[in-house]
Amino acid sequence: MATRKMILDLDTGIDDAMAIAYAVAALDVDLIGIIASYGNVLTPLSAQNSLKILELLGHSDVPVYLGESHSSTTTHFDVMPISAQIHGKNGIGEVPLPTPKREPETESAVDFLIQSAHSYGKDLTVVPTGPLTNLAKALKLAPQIQDEIGNVTLMGGALTVPGNVSPVAEANINQDPHAADQVFESHLNITMVGLDVTLRTLLTKNETAQWRSLKTEAGKKFADIVDYYIDVYKITSPHLHGCALHDPLAVGVALDPSLVSTLDLNMFVDTTKEMWGRTIGDPARLTDKNPNVTVALTVDQDKYLARFMDYLTKLFAEN
Repeated sequence: MATRKMILDLDTGIDDAMAIAYAVAALDVDLIGIIASYGNVLTPLSAQNSLKILELLGHSDVPVYLGESHSSTTTHFDVMPISAQIHGKNGIGEVPLPTPKREPETESAVDFLIQSAHSYGKDLTVVPTGPLTNLAKALKLAPQIQDEIGNVTLMGGALTVPGNVSPVAEANINQDPHAADQVFESHLNITMVGLDVTLRTLLTKNETAQWRSLKTEAGKKFADIVDYYIDVYKITSPHLHGCALHDPLAVGVALDPSLVSTLDLNMFVDTTKEMWGRTIGDPARLTDKNPNVTVALTVDQDKYLARFMDYLTKLFAEN
């Protein structure tokens, strides 16, 4: 089976942890590195959480790089109270995991991203599931990578549904709309896995109970982490009856685009005060041929959930 190279760019909270698990469990991908970003937690804690999750899953060979610590238009970042509520102050549901045996790499995340684009070209898939600050900075420093990277499948945005931090804005895009706009208006081949589809892919305690029944450390810890997430969703989004698989769905779609129905559309990100963070069709490029953004509109949630549970349950059974 052919394997593609993948980089995850994560602000490692709970669904990011599940995205890591999906990526290391999938047989058709080589996870060459994780970039730590800010959002659910601060960048250094994001890196620590990624290292902890990799060790828990028996994949401490995957390097972790420190990305930017704040947006491209600010000098500081504070975690939003809602993020701390949803993911816990430690980012992983207040579940204790051992201190990682490794440190993050000394090379900067942006340099790693640029070098990987040069090295792997069309075989490289980048999956950002936090703000797009690192990718935008890489584009600014090395514009040629927009024609080298095979695909960027991002978790972010909302086209057909409301935002989750404002009526129009999704949280990841909202963290750095200027960076997101630079990414959307580049030549990158982008797939947007937004709230349109991630709110349809839900996990319940029926599934986490299966992990707990494995009687393994990884199964127990992930069940504890995700049960915290599910309990918060009961408060913030009781109508969903579960927790959304935001970030792992992006990894799933990156590996199998047939999971979603899509619309090809040139897009931009609104940075005006009134529409801050809105991801919408670009009026200036609506008639351009070959749009660079593919927006996921619907998802085969049953097929995806079955695959998600197959991948993670087998992985947890071994760890």
